[in-house]
Order: sequence, then structure tokens, then C-alpha cells
Amino acid sequence: MSTRPVEFGLFLIPEADNYQQLVELTAYADASGLDLIGVQDHPYQRRFLDTWTLITTLAAQTTRVSLFPDVVNLPLRNPAVLAKAVASLDIISNGRIQLGLGAGAFWDAIAGMGGPRRTRGESVRALAEAIAVIRALWSDERSVRVPGEFYALGGAHPGPRPRHNPGIWVGAKGPRMLELTGRLADGWLPSAAWAPPAYLAAAGRRIDDAAAAAGRDPRTVRRVYNVSGTITADGSDNGFLEGPPERWVEDLLALHRDQRVDGFVFWPTEGEPVEQIRRYTEQVVPAVRLGGGG
Repeated sequence: MSTRPVEFGLFLIPEADNYQQLVELTAYADASGLDLIGVQDHPYQRRFLDTWTLITTLAAQTTRVSLFPDVVNLPLRNPAVLAKAVASLDIISNGRIQLGLGAGAFWDAIAGMGGPRRTRGESVRALAEAIAVIRALWSDERSVRVPGEFYALGGAHPGPRPRHNPGIWVGAKGPRMLELTGRLADGWLPSAAWAPPAYLAAAGRRIDDAAAAAGRDPRTVRRVYNVSGTITADGSDNGFLEGPPERWVEDLLALHRDQRVDGFVFWPTEGEPVEQIRRYTEQVVPAVRLGGGG
């Protein structure tokens, strides 16, 4: 079981036509005691708002909830400028920003926007370099140099420092990305759509082994799980994350106990999303907090 208090949040899709609903859902999360708002980042989707602009706007309209991109599309966002943006918004929001970071996917769409087309190996190496660049620019050093094949700093001046230490949470799936997460990151951001419990267990061991090999305490690497599914109102139970609130409470408590998951970010896949979010917030979250000691 994780020793951290369990945190709960919402996963938002930044559709431009739904901007007002995104504002209302974030305000509801802020007022209802949820902890996190994650926003998908796919800049090449023509119907999507820019994720960083949306997060900035939502941060300005809230007071307590933390926000993060879930996850940043690194090939289309320069890590040095991203580090500055995260630090700036963390100061403005009084320490409420985290950084979800991904190596990239959908390479045709990325290349179509002028971004690079990378192999899997290149994307992993680029992500490791980006993390080094970001951490260097959050440091107290007067001037920093970071060598790199893809991203490098040649005497850059860090600052301003973020108000708190934003976590770098990596959306990792393959073996090399999992090893990188254990070695370099503050957290892991898997999604239920591709990471069922059996996968979480095996991948979690790989992250723990990599952290230990790097001289880190594996328990310092958070596990924040994007949970997608349907909370049913008629009592029907169709298995993992597809059932009534009691089923969800059981599943989330098991993940917290057995897989050390300490954050759940909810994305309803069917039904009326507002009603699904209310069931999650008002029926599932309180029971999991009580059962998990959060």
C-alpha cells in the first residue's frame, strides 16, 4: 500500500466547443474537494484548445485544485520554454502545478505540425534529456550547461524557481520508458485503457527495480492512474471499472493497496459525463478516502 494520502481528480478533453463545461467541471472539482485536474495534450487535434493556455485559464479561476497536462507532447513543446512556463504558472497559482510528460506518439501528426519524427529509442533518449533540462532550469544555479543529442543548454540562466517542486510524472508504457521513470521521474501516469491491473503489477516492479538501481527509494515514485470507465446507476456490474459505485470503491481500494496507486484521475467513457463525475466525486471518492486512509 502507498504511504501517501490518496488523491483524486478529473481527466479533461480540451475540446474548444466544450470550453464552458470544462470551466464548470473544474470549478466543481475545486469546490468539491478533488485534488487534481489533468488535461490531455494533442496540439494537432484541430478541435482542441491549446492545453497550456487552458490550464493557465483554469488555474486563474480556482484556488485549491492542482493542474497538470496529462501528458505534455514533448516533441511539440521545447523543454526549456516548458520549464519556464511551469515555474511561472506554479508561482502564479501558489504552487498548484504538476508536469505530466510524454515522449510523443502519432508521429505523422507531429511531423505535420513541423515537429520531429523520432524512433522509439530516440524518443526515450530525448525525454531523458528534456527532464535534465527542466530540472536544471528549476535550480538555484546562476548558469547551467546540459549536454544533449536532442535538447541541450549552453549557459542558460535558470529562474524563476517554481513556488514548490512540481512533480515530473511520466506517461510510460514500454520497458525503456518504465526504466526511465524509475531512474529519473517523480511519478508514473498509466491509463486504464492500456494498463490493466496485471500490467500495473509487472510494470511497477520494473519501475521499482530501476529506481533502486539508481539509488532512489522506489516509494518516492508516485503512481497516478487515469481511470476510464462507467459508474452504473442500475446496479449492473460488468467487471473492472464498469459497475456501480461499490464496484469502483472496491477496485480503487485494491489498486491503492496492491499496486501503490496514490492518485486516481477519472475519465467517464459512457453516459452523461456530468452525472458520471458527480457519482465519482460524491459516492466513490469519499468511500475510497475512508478506506484508504486518505
